[in-house]
Amino acid sequence: MNTEQIKEILPHRDPFLLIDKVIEIENGVRAVAEKHIAEDSWWFKGHFPDYPVTPGVLLLEMLAQTGAVALLSLPENKGKIGLFGGADNVKFRRQVLPGDTVRLETEITALRGGKIGKGKGIATVNGEKACSAEITFAITDSDKG
Repeated sequence: MNTEQIKEILPHRDPFLLIDKVIEIENGVRAVAEKHIAEDSWWFKGHFPDYPVTPGVLLLEMLAQTGAVALLSLPENKGKIGLFGGADNVKFRRQVLPGDTVRLETEITALRGGKIGKGKGIATVNGEKACSAEITFAITDSDKG
């Protein structure tokens, strides 16, 4: 999937759509995406100007968006939103720097009532683990507050 196809599934838009393409998908089960970290990525202006490094919280968001693609690609979830509920066992092992391409793999490990679930995500750069986490999420209709 390219960016336009991802935007048909996810409600995120620039500058907060944090995946560039989906390279593998098993609807409702798992997805693998990529994000190229451009030299001029918006977060480098402040994190950190003299030592640009991708914030860990954005790596978590990339993993969450990857999992959301897997879940929201199901016909029964069309038009819904995946909300972040929490993250456990988060580990950062490698800095993600300008020019890196991050491979994001998120597998849905539990789903209750079609609305609350968990996923396991791993972000890598050139085969090196950069971040891993267990993510909790909720699926809701986009017209509910």
